Amino acid sequence: MTQRLHLVFGGELVSPDRTVFKDPAAIHVVGIFPDYASAYGAWKAEAQRTVDDAHMRYFIAHIHRLRDEATEAAPTEELGS
Repeated sequence: MTQRLHLVFGGELVSPDRTVFKDPAAIHVVGIFPDYASAYGAWKAEAQRTVDDAHMRYFIAHIHRLRDEATEAAPTEELGS
């Protein structure tokens, strides 16, 4: 079974109508989750906790979509091996 990791993170935005963080160093990393359902649950909990602050926003990043294991690695990725 393929693992599909998801990252839940958020923080204060410069403006509620843009996705630019006010202070990227202060981004709240909620965690990495093994499936969308658990990531969604964590996202929903944080979003509801901060619902009164229009500048706070949380996101789910699909980590599994960032890299295709079937594709050959770039030379810079091989440096860590």
